[in-house]
Amino acid sequence: MRYMDSPRWLLLGHQLPTRSSNARVKTWRRLQQVGAVQARNSVYVLPNTEQCREDFEWIRSEIVSLGGEATVFAADAISVGGTEDILASFQRTREQEFRLLKRDIDRLVPPARGGRPRIAAKSRLKDRAIRLLRERLTALERIDFFPTSARAETAAALMALELVMQGSAVRRLHPGQSLDSAAFHGRRWVTRPRPGVDRMASAWLIRQFIDREATFAFADSAAESDVSFDMYTGDFSHKGNLCTFEVLADRFGLDSFAVNKLGCVVHDLDMKDAKYGAPEAPVVERIVEGLRAMHADDHTLLEQGISVFDALAHSFQSEQGTIRPPKATQAPAARKSTRRRVALASTKRKGRR
Repeated sequence: MRYMDSPRWLLLGHQLPTRSSNARVKTWRRLQQVGAVQARNSVYVLPNTEQCREDFEWIRSEIVSLGGEATVFAADAISVGGTEDILASFQRTREQEFRLLKRDIDRLVPPARGGRPRIAAKSRLKDRAIRLLRERLTALERIDFFPTSARAETAAALMALELVMQGSAVRRLHPGQSLDSAAFHGRRWVTRPRPGVDRMASAWLIRQFIDREATFAFADSAAESDVSFDMYTGDFSHKGNLCTFEVLADRFGLDSFAVNKLGCVVHDLDMKDAKYGAPEAPVVERIVEGLRAMHADDHTLLEQGISVFDALAHSFQSEQGTIRPPKATQAPAARKSTRRRVALASTKRKGRR
């Protein structure tokens, strides 16, 4: 934030050794990275904030270490239109950079008539391309001190591209070997106390696709008849760089647009690696933190979390993927009662004969 009652701008004036082209290139790149704009030949400007002051101080020390001279000033523009000119310079520079990024994003967008992205949907290049574009956008947003519409347009373009290209975000560990959800009906699912984002989302996935009547319990270890998930050991837990939600989706062959989008959000939050740069992740994280603060009872907490992810999944529904719940199942006692009624009816029919 800006220092109270202090000049609006920071200025870095510097002089580099005339024979050192490497020093000039290195310094120019560093000034671009922190978002500084050029006011005069060797004078650069940043807003007067703590972070900008720290950035300029580091660059000043680097210039000195390269054999040059540099000084950081705080100042206000006192000439008519001086402040407006500086603001316009920042906005013009960032707009050009955002437009350039959007051009690179648009090159990968499929044609309007149902075409495919210009990067194969299942190639390794897809993840790398999206990650690099997301990193470029994040870096630009960090130095976009006076935003214009170009920022929002570029972010929207990247999100649209991600929606097209994330049709299969979960990588299959066991292709063609999906588990039969029927084998898990009527089982109790056990996880650790105080569920968080991965366990809430996993419980939603279990209820939605594996067993609609699944019950959950919280313990440090599971009984032999239980199914454990997101425990420190067991089949349904973290595997490599996949969180529990992704592992469950993989093992049961769950591949829909909504599931994959949820997987991106849960992965980014649980694995803390920002692999997908899911824009919904920060909001979901705050909601989960709020639920954990509100509910001391783990069962209530989990049910509330399931509702949150159910709403989020429905918001992700589109023509590219829909949520199809599992077939309704009967509890073991109800199934036995049904068999008795069928047997009794059969006996009565035989008696009539």
